[in-house]
Amino acid sequence: MAGVRTIKITGQDIHQYLDKLAALRIEVFRHFPYLYDGSQAYEKKYLQTYAKANGSAIILATEQEEVVGASTCIPLSEETSALKQSFKNTAYNMDEIMFFGESVLKETYRGRGIGVEFFRQREGHARQLEKKYATFCAVQRTSNHPLRPAGYQSLHNFWKKRGYTPLPQVSTQMEWKDVDQSEESSKTLNFWIKKLV
Repeated sequence: MAGVRTIKITGQDIHQYLDKLAALRIEVFRHFPYLYDGSQAYEKKYLQTYAKANGSAIILATEQEEVVGASTCIPLSEETSALKQSFKNTAYNMDEIMFFGESVLKETYRGRGIGVEFFRQREGHARQLEKKYATFCAVQRTSNHPLRPAGYQSLHNFWKKRGYTPLPQVSTQMEWKDVDQSEESSKTLNFWIKKLV
């Protein structure tokens, strides 16, 4: 992580980074497996959630004045009804769960321990709020997807090394427009979870 520093921002401090965070999400999520064809306006509106929600935080990775990565977390109880609904019929108490929204990092900064630091700081924030679990969801793509790059490796092993396990019975549906599509389509995202205490 030489030359890169990470900082945690919360509440109204998030507003000054909205443009940079929106652009970063569009850049990173455009690639497989998300293939997300995003817009600056939608992204800024989405990120407002973190500025308004109680207990949310964004971990920024910066080099000099450039934002090169970001990782978000928010209490599950502050998330959308669709995400909360995914846990409705489980044994988990929603008030005890911190939801990790995303980690986005410019390609040239990967493999330098920044992703590990994102998880460490988000888990630390969750523990400060006395959350018992951390969870996130990831999009499912077929192994023969036409836009899957040769040699692509999923992050499953990375997540397992961080202590996360799949929740095979818990999933959610989200819609967005893929880079090779003309309209939005529904995607399945499956959850992973880790006990923090």
